[in-house]
Amino acid sequence: MSDVNKSEPNNNKAIDFEQSLKELEEIVRKMEQGDLTLEHSLKAFEEGVRLTRNCQTALQNAEQKVACLVKNADGEFTTTNFND
Repeated sequence: MSDVNKSEPNNNKAIDFEQSLKELEEIVRKMEQGDLTLEHSLKAFEEGVRLTRNCQTALQNAEQKVACLVKNADGEFTTTNFND
């Protein structure tokens, strides 16, 4: 039985959404197989929660960077925040 990825989050690095999602999918696959002990299942769940938070943070950061082109009254294009 293989262990769940136990890497600690590195606050100095940008969150890698794709890597976090891949690890989360692997944890779900292992848990669905039902071969983990209770202790390993709890550790996997904790890691899954951490990875889910990483994914949510990465998505929020991406959303903040998204800009929409808008034509102003002068006919020029300007950028605005995604939520505006």
